[in-house]
Amino acid sequence: MEKITLSDVEKKEIDHWVAKYPSNQKQSAVMAALRIVQEHAPDRCLNPPRIQAVADYLGMPVIAVEEVSRFYTMYDHKPVGKYKISVCTNISCKLRGADELMQHLEHKLGVGVNQTTADGKFTLKEVECMGACIGAPMCQINKDYHENLDAKKIDGILDGLE
Repeated sequence: MEKITLSDVEKKEIDHWVAKYPSNQKQSAVMAALRIVQEHAPDRCLNPPRIQAVADYLGMPVIAVEEVSRFYTMYDHKPVGKYKISVCTNISCKLRGADELMQHLEHKLGVGVNQTTADGKFTLKEVECMGACIGAPMCQINKDYHENLDAKKIDGILDGLE
């Protein structure tokens, strides 16, 4: 396995989060560290060397970092498109049309769940509750939440991205 080291920028951003916890609990910043490393990766995903680098930096067993990275849907283990569309299909969103929204996106983009368009522009993901139940159905595109969605509204959002 190739070994990587975190960049000075990544270390500085992680240290910002580490400072929020007692000095003997650096591992509490693992979620932030994984997010930072994923955001800085050219392919926007976590691979074994990146997970190992986080484990080394935080002084954690690699399996513990891997477990966190696999549990939460915000972490990606294969490259994602320029725009990652995460559609909530939990109960509130499902009851208000998330399944239909997902079908519409699959048809519009020509990809299935956890796939990326041929041009590398969009990745479609199905995720659990993102805490915006009052605005169901909703999705997150990269870091932005979009609520009260239907086919027309999501088409407008996507057209604005292209």
